[in-house]
Amino acid sequence: MIQHVYERACLASSVSGVIVACDDERILEAVHAFGGRAVMTRTDHRSGTDRVAEAARAVEAEIIVNLQGDEPLIDPDDIDLAVSPLREDPECLMSTLVTPIIRSDELDDPACVKAVVDQRGYALYFSRAQVPYCRAVQAIAEQVVFKHIGLYAYRREFLFRYTALPPTPLQTAESLEQLKVLENGYRIRCVRTDRDSIGVDTEKDLERVRELIGR
Repeated sequence: MIQHVYERACLASSVSGVIVACDDERILEAVHAFGGRAVMTRTDHRSGTDRVAEAARAVEAEIIVNLQGDEPLIDPDDIDLAVSPLREDPECLMSTLVTPIIRSDELDDPACVKAVVDQRGYALYFSRAQVPYCRAVQAIAEQVVFKHIGLYAYRREFLFRYTALPPTPLQTAESLEQLKVLENGYRIRCVRTDRDSIGVDTEKDLERVRELIGR
């Protein structure tokens, strides 16, 4: 799975280098076995972003992309989409991807993180619960519910600023690290894509991905 993610990341035109940040020698060896680049990080990081920040201190790049290792179906074009707000707007500190939910079973699945986005494309909230809640039948028919895709792009300085912040109540309650950004008053630009990407969080997800990759 790591090799699939690595190779797709290398195909993104906005990416100048790909590094796997890991805390397990088995992952390090697996990456080196297929010719990839990997670095060992501390084992006590609270989140993936903290791990990325440690690895990023040795990299000279204005924009850092955090692509989680459980996204083997990520489209390289979507990596470029996520990076584009930071390239176009010097005030943008962080961006991520969202896609409309089209499978009804994902609405009640806590492994599928939902995103609520304002009219300018900035995140209002992320939740494992079904949000927004629509009381009227007409509203349900018209409402687009977005799923969050596990990819972030950060401006380098903001990445280090973010990881220096202590955990926040909503971040802890939902176990969603991006909520720490919103709780501290920063904004996350959400870029819409119509290409779905299956994050492998469960055995069921793994079987779906194996079927798709095997086609």
